[in-house]
Amino acid sequence: MNIIISKSNDQPIYNQIKEQIKEQILNGELVENVALPSIRKLAKDLQISVITTKRAYDELENEGFIETFPGKGSFVASQDRELLKENQLKLIEEKLSEVLAQSKAFNIHVDEIIQMLKLLSEDGP
Repeated sequence: MNIIISKSNDQPIYNQIKEQIKEQILNGELVENVALPSIRKLAKDLQISVITTKRAYDELENEGFIETFPGKGSFVASQDRELLKENQLKLIEEKLSEVLAQSKAFNIHVDEIIQMLKLLSEDGP
């Protein structure tokens, strides 16, 4: 498992960890039932707080990406890819609704938002 923490990233560290693990699960790099590093080991490896790592794992568990068993550790959960995709689409839809509400408040037309999305998609993933 490869996780890179960026101090220049606006996202909180726990969210960077969560998103990178989630991406590795969705891409098939981490397959179901694979053990994740312990919270303490990952915190030590990344040189961050155990609390930060625990929060990332807790959120991954709440979203159904991992399962934690006391005394055994955390493991990649069995994935229903369609359900995961549906959950991700719902989250994206919520964020887009926020963007649209903000754009309306500043009188920004939807075509401008679409153009921004097209430009952003050309720059990266």
